[in-house]
Amino acid sequence: MAFPFEVEVVAVDHKVFLGQAVSLVAPAVDGYVGVLRGHAPLVAALATGILTITPAEKRPVIEVAVSGGFMDVTPDRVTILADTAELAEEIDLERARQARVRAEQRLLAGASDIDITRAQAALLRAINRIRAAEQPRM
Repeated sequence: MAFPFEVEVVAVDHKVFLGQAVSLVAPAVDGYVGVLRGHAPLVAALATGILTITPAEKRPVIEVAVSGGFMDVTPDRVTILADTAELAEEIDLERARQARVRAEQRLLAGASDIDITRAQAALLRAINRIRAAEQPRM
C-alpha cells in the first residue's frame, strides 16, 4: 500500500495541480528526482522536462511540462514553483510545433542580433511541450 502526500504545482501565472499523490518524478538540474512519502527534506532547482505525478486516487498519471523554478520537498509535502508549467493534456500541440519552428529558424539564421541562449531555451521548451503532449497516457 502506497502512502499519499500533498503535492502543489504552481506556475508564475496559475496553479496547475493541488492534491494527494503516491509518487512524483521531477526534472531537477542534476537529473530526475523521485519522491515518495517520507522523503528527506530537499530543495532542488528544476530543469526543463516532464514532471510525472501518480495521484492517490485511481486515475491516470498526471504529466506536466515544466521549465525552470524549484522544488521543495518535506516528508509529507512537495511544492513545485515553476517558471512555466502546463498539463500535458492542455498543451496546444500545433502551437508548440510552431514555436519549435520559430526557435529553429532563429538559431539557423545566425544573425548577430539574436540572443542565442534565449533561442536555445525556447527550442528546448517547445520540444519538451511537444514530447509531453505526444506521450501516450497511462
